[in-house]
Amino acid sequence: MVPRCGTPPCRRARCPAVRPRCAGARGDASSEPTRVRPAGTASRRAGAIKSGETIVNAQYPVARPRRLRRTAAMRRMVAGTRLHPAELILPMFVKEGIAEPQPVGSMPGVVQHTRESLRKAAHEAAEAGVGGIILFGIPAHKDARGSGADDPDGIVQVALRDLASDLGDALVLMTDTCLDEYTDHGHCGLLTADGEVDNDATLERYASAAVAQAAAGSRMIAPSGMMDGQVGAIRAALDANGFAEIPILAYAAKYASGFYGPFRDAAECAPQFGDRSAYQQDPAGPIGEALREVRLDLAEGADAVMVKPALAYLDILRQVRDTVDVPVAAYQVSGEYAMVEAAAANGWIDRERVIMESLIAIRRAGADMILTYWATEVARGLS
Repeated sequence: MVPRCGTPPCRRARCPAVRPRCAGARGDASSEPTRVRPAGTASRRAGAIKSGETIVNAQYPVARPRRLRRTAAMRRMVAGTRLHPAELILPMFVKEGIAEPQPVGSMPGVVQHTRESLRKAAHEAAEAGVGGIILFGIPAHKDARGSGADDPDGIVQVALRDLASDLGDALVLMTDTCLDEYTDHGHCGLLTADGEVDNDATLERYASAAVAQAAAGSRMIAPSGMMDGQVGAIRAALDANGFAEIPILAYAAKYASGFYGPFRDAAECAPQFGDRSAYQQDPAGPIGEALREVRLDLAEGADAVMVKPALAYLDILRQVRDTVDVPVAAYQVSGEYAMVEAAAANGWIDRERVIMESLIAIRRAGADMILTYWATEVARGLS
């Protein structure tokens, strides 16, 4: 059989010369056949074309990606990732028994607030358009049970009443629900006689703290202790006490990270012995472990989930975002903040540029909300 082009059939099994629509095959059977453009296809200079099942893209000099990068206005228009102030959440520390805000040495620009300075800073955050604030309390007295966590007159509950009165719903008042800031041993739960964290006994304390926070004005409860069953215990307690409308943001994928160091200075909650590796996730653990934690929290009643830290766990963040259909938060933690501030103070990096680049990366990886100590500053810049 002689194909339409008149060229004798090539011995190569895949040679287009044996195909009915073959055209332009060379007489030399050893040479490569000419690729045939289907009828009606635009020229290669017009952009992407189809050749059978293959997409052939335009090449330089026809294709010039820099065209869409030439001006700031153009870059803004075609940007695939955007930040909005309402997506930012500001972590804030409030300390009982101090007369003036206390700077946190390892976190330049961050302070332990008095009640009054907290009110002022929260008002500034609301004015800037920040979506929410999350409170961490440092009580004047600590004990083995973390009694300040659910004391109606504890520092966080008092501060919540202040802020609820001042701000109403101008932003979302959130509370970290854990015991480490309140216990004299610095661990996130009650201890057994052997010094181990008692998971199930701790759940009762978390539930009580969550109810106290909701009663004082918290609009979102964020359990961070990584105890098994913590979300279910808190959900049941909130519902039983008339707070069924209060959502839970679960610290679902929280890793035992070295990036938490400065936070423990700010919250005065470093463990007095051991570490938290027995309840927080191992950085080398499988991705499936994080996804399992997320699914368990959602099954227990979480309304949103969090990945912490953010920057070193963008792969986890992306996997979580692709797995769930609820809002996903990421916490740009104290170590991430401190590294940027330290490098910028030494003139090694462009501070503002790196702040924005890191937040864009977290947003691009899938975060709907970002907890960041730069929330107010960035929100002002975005506005």
